[in-house]
Amino acid sequence: MDILYRSTRGHGKEIASAQAILSGIAPDGGLYIPVSIPSLDRQFGDLACLDYSRLAHYIISRFLTDLDLDTLRECVDSAYDSKYDDNRIVPVVEKAGAHFIELFHGPTLAFKDMALTMLPHLLKAAAAKEKNDRKIVILTATSGDTGKAALEGFAGVKGTSIIVFYPRDGVSQIQERQMTTQEGDNTHVIAIEGNFDDAQNGVKAIFGDREFAAELEKNGYMFSSANSINIGRLIPQIVYYVHAYLELLKSKKIAEGESINIIVPTGNFGNILAAYYSRKMGLPVNMLICASNINNVLTDFINTGIYDRNRKFIVTSSPAMDILVSSNLERLLYDLVEKDPDMIKRLISDLSEKGEFSITDSMREGLDEFFGGFATEQETFESIKYVYDNSGYLIDTHTAVGYSVYKDYVKKTGDDRPAVIASTASPFKFPGSVAGAIDNKYRDMDEFSLLEVLSWMSGTKIPGPLKDIESKKVVHKKSCGTGEMRHMVREALGMG
Repeated sequence: MDILYRSTRGHGKEIASAQAILSGIAPDGGLYIPVSIPSLDRQFGDLACLDYSRLAHYIISRFLTDLDLDTLRECVDSAYDSKYDDNRIVPVVEKAGAHFIELFHGPTLAFKDMALTMLPHLLKAAAAKEKNDRKIVILTATSGDTGKAALEGFAGVKGTSIIVFYPRDGVSQIQERQMTTQEGDNTHVIAIEGNFDDAQNGVKAIFGDREFAAELEKNGYMFSSANSINIGRLIPQIVYYVHAYLELLKSKKIAEGESINIIVPTGNFGNILAAYYSRKMGLPVNMLICASNINNVLTDFINTGIYDRNRKFIVTSSPAMDILVSSNLERLLYDLVEKDPDMIKRLISDLSEKGEFSITDSMREGLDEFFGGFATEQETFESIKYVYDNSGYLIDTHTAVGYSVYKDYVKKTGDDRPAVIASTASPFKFPGSVAGAIDNKYRDMDEFSLLEVLSWMSGTKIPGPLKDIESKKVVHKKSCGTGEMRHMVREALGMG
């Protein structure tokens, strides 16, 4: 069955995946979603025999039906190779009463690698399929991890240029240094004076600027996105939830068909949306547990049906979740409103104009498979210390948010069935917060010197991508205000 894609806001005809991936975002500002979700049409026992790459090929080919199987196999094999420091690609480890899906073994030590090592290859395949001869400009806003993962994936890729905007004071020292030391003539990294929502809104505005798009086309360029608004970024993330289930099945932690709970620390809703899509494919998932930090706009939405971004933006130790406008929620809303694009447009208009929207009681019934919870900074640090003290296992701040919310869920519901937690980043990316949570004496130490401390604590080597990062040359030093982002794009592309 061919899978086609349409905009959540109803504009235009249904299109194949290659065109959706190339475009990134729909012309009407909506997000592309599959018209139907393909099922897992093989037995779990059969799928459990596949390694990660073969499983990825199977699942992704179910969605990207216009790209031939050999092309997709090349994309998968090019993505999941020796750049991962564990040949299992995604280990699933049991510690402190939960199973952690380690999504940080790629080149930038964060879950974004799972899709962004593949997206450049998918874009090239899509461009060839669509006979596109324009240079693809990857325009991305990041709260820390997407930026570096996208830069790493697209650096040196012919026919592309990548521009990343990040909030100057909204990422960790390690995250910033990872981005600003990125080499590659086609890479551009720019700090903005604002928060992630400012960066994301600026990027969305540029995508929606038709005059700017025409100017780009005249100069031989076209925009695409590496954020999870791009359906080509989202689909590879489905794979690791299926993989985690199969790992529990192989280790006899569950019986075939037995349901599990999935816990995802999330800010932009993309990672948990991938888990939601895995459930729609037929994965036996009981509850999708959406874990937020104290920027808990998603928790409130799941519990009340009201999405309200009119609140103070708080910078936390889990910066990838410091988000008040969760872009990927629009894809879930599309299902909740029973695929009514006019209702989507009304909700998004209310959010833009009033800063909030509310859904009906009947729509709220669609949220029954979600549990929303959040962790304070103190609870986050306590979870890091608890897991380390009880198992000798280090988790980063985002994973700690997930663990904290999971423990709260079990306490409130008594549901202690097998659970998997998306461990979204290496603890080495946040050494100050992680080491400081375990012992106060580390709280005021420089993050770079704390890498050795974490190595000692964990009994593991400092990950290769971070070794000697402090001494690497900073090559990206530009910054701008939110109103100057278009100018910076023109400058990066040599358009004056």
